[in-house]
Amino acid sequence: MTKRHGYALLAAVIAIIVAISGAIYVGVAADDGTGGTGGTRNATADNRAPRDSAAPASAGTWVGTWSASPAGAEPGTETNGMAGRSLRNVVHTDVGGTEARITLSNLYGQQPLNITHASIAVAAAENDASAVADTMRRLTFSGSTAVVVPAGQQIMSDAVRVRVPRDSDVLVTTYSPTPSGPVTYHAHARQISYAAQGDRTEDVTATAYTEQTPHWRYLTALDVLSDESVGTVVALGDSITDGITSTQGANRRWTDVLADRLRAAAGTGDVPRYSVVNQGISGNQVLAEGLGRPADNPSGLNRLQRDVLGRTNVKAVVIDLGVNDILRNQGEVDPVTVTDGLREMVRRAHARGLRVVGATLMPFGGHRGYSRSRDAVRRAVNAEIRAGKVYDAVVDFDEALRDPYDPRRLRSDYDSGDHLHPSDKGYKRMAEVFELGDLKGAAPAEL
Repeated sequence: MTKRHGYALLAAVIAIIVAISGAIYVGVAADDGTGGTGGTRNATADNRAPRDSAAPASAGTWVGTWSASPAGAEPGTETNGMAGRSLRNVVHTDVGGTEARITLSNLYGQQPLNITHASIAVAAAENDASAVADTMRRLTFSGSTAVVVPAGQQIMSDAVRVRVPRDSDVLVTTYSPTPSGPVTYHAHARQISYAAQGDRTEDVTATAYTEQTPHWRYLTALDVLSDESVGTVVALGDSITDGITSTQGANRRWTDVLADRLRAAAGTGDVPRYSVVNQGISGNQVLAEGLGRPADNPSGLNRLQRDVLGRTNVKAVVIDLGVNDILRNQGEVDPVTVTDGLREMVRRAHARGLRVVGATLMPFGGHRGYSRSRDAVRRAVNAEIRAGKVYDAVVDFDEALRDPYDPRRLRSDYDSGDHLHPSDKGYKRMAEVFELGDLKGAAPAEL
C-alpha cells in the first residue's frame, strides 16, 4: 500500500466511524464517577424483596476495579442464549471498596435479555465458584430485582453495600429464564467461570456449578466505591493486553502486575492512586474490524468511546495496538496509516482530558506472519512513537523484551513459544519497565 493510498484509507475509515459512532451501542452513557448509571433501563417488577439492596451512604470515589470488553457473539448461543441457567462469572479485583455495582451488556444479542435475578459475592477462595456466605448480595436495577436489557444495549445495576477486598476474586451471577441469544461474551478470559441449571443465583456453595467456561458472559464491568483510588487507568490493546498466553487463573497479565505496582506505590512521589482495568481484545487492530453489525472485534478507533471514555472515572489510558494491523493485512500496510490512526485515538482521548501513554510494538521474528518488510513497518511505527510524535509518554515494551542479540525476536525467556506473545515472565517485565509517574498529569491542549 502506498502512502497516498494509506492516507485515503485512513480518511475513509475515520469518516465512517464518526458517522456511525452515535448509532453504535445505543443507550451507552459515559459515567461521571458520581455513582450514576448509563444506558437505557427497562426494569420489570419482581415479587421477591431485595436483600441488602442499594442504599449508598459510604464516602469514597467510584472507580473501575475490573472490566472486560464485549468482543462478539458466543458461537452456539444464537437461538436460546443461556436460558434457564445461572451464569457465575469469576472476576479479579484491583482495588477494594465498600459498595459495588456491575454493568451487563447485550450488545450482540438479537433479542431482549431478560434477567430475573442477579447477585454479587466475594469468592470463598481463588478460582472457586463458592461464596463467602455473609457477602452474598442480591443486585437491583432501578430498585427492581429483574431487568430487561434491550438488544444492542447495556445496563448498570444499582449500588449495593458489600465490602469488596482488593486483589481478590468476586462472583457475579445472573439468571435468565427465557431465550435471549446470542450471548455477548469475552472469549479469552484466562479465568474459569461457571454455569448451573436453574436459578442458583444466591447459592453460596459450588455444588450446582458443574459447568466450566473460559469465557466471561454478559458482564463487562465491576465498579467499587473506593477510598483506595481516585481514578481509573484503562489499558486498551490486543491479545498481548488480553494476556492470552498468561497462566490461566493466576492473574499474570501485564495489566495485573501494573495494578500491583500501582497499589504498592500509591501516593509516594508522583505515583497516582489509580486502579487499572483491562480492555484488551485478542486480534484487535487500530483501524480494521470484524464482520457484522455491531462488528465482532471492533477496531480500536470504533471502541474507544465505549471501552475507554465510557469507563468509570477514567484519568489515563495506555494504548498498545498496531501489531495486528501489520500482521493481519495481506499487503504491506503503510506505517503512516497506523500512526495516524493512533494519533486520532490520542486526539479523542485528549478531548476528554485524558493523559495517553503509548507502547512500542514488540518484535515477532519467528512467528508465522513475520517478514522483513513487516518488521520494517513495525520499526517505522516505533520510531515515530519514540520520537514523541504520537503519545504523551512512552513505555518501551520493544526495548524491554527483545533479544539483545537478535532484536527482530523476543528474548527466549520472555517468549511464550509462539514468538509473538510473552510468557508470564515477559508480561511481568512489561509492567516492570512502566514509569508509574507517567500516568499522572493533565493532557496537553495540543500534542
